[in-house]
Amino acid sequence: MDDAPRIASRTYVLLIIPIIAVTADALQLMGRPIICTCGTVQLWYGSPNSSGTSQHLTDWYTFSHIIHGFIFYALTWLLLPRAPLPLRLLLAVLVECGWELFENSNFIIERYRSATIALGYNGDSILNSMSDISSMIGGFLLAWRLPVWIIVALAIVMELVTGFLIRDNLTLNIIMLLHPVDAIRDWQAGAPIR
Repeated sequence: MDDAPRIASRTYVLLIIPIIAVTADALQLMGRPIICTCGTVQLWYGSPNSSGTSQHLTDWYTFSHIIHGFIFYALTWLLLPRAPLPLRLLLAVLVECGWELFENSNFIIERYRSATIALGYNGDSILNSMSDISSMIGGFLLAWRLPVWIIVALAIVMELVTGFLIRDNLTLNIIMLLHPVDAIRDWQAGAPIR
């Protein structure tokens, strides 16, 4: 009897792999390049306003995906407190994979271009999307293992640092996608505050 919960938990974790593989296949069918069209793969790409953003393994937006993991852990803990951790992780991966597909749809790419300062944004490479999903998983697992106050502090620091250094972060990204604010767009573009 004790093996049944362990087998079920292992099954949830094993289902994550094909879900991620199907997401990669769907992104390829959507026309996303496997790696940056520049032909290189970089571990870190630090220029936030260039065509290389969202094309390499990690960039400034990786921090947003780590925070996704924090948020998904908290939501599944609140909404499904009796669900085993592997099932909650599986659900988080499903949501993150869904976001990667939606984020790389023509609708969202055009929304980024029209509502934010990401004028040259062309979507993610498949490599970057896979890294984003992995970053969310990392954030989820950190939230599981670390005290709440550390996770909250990490999220605040990541938001403040990226907001200060690149004038963008998860919070600003959500605001600008849902209801663009001219003052924020001007500030992100480097215009003086009026």
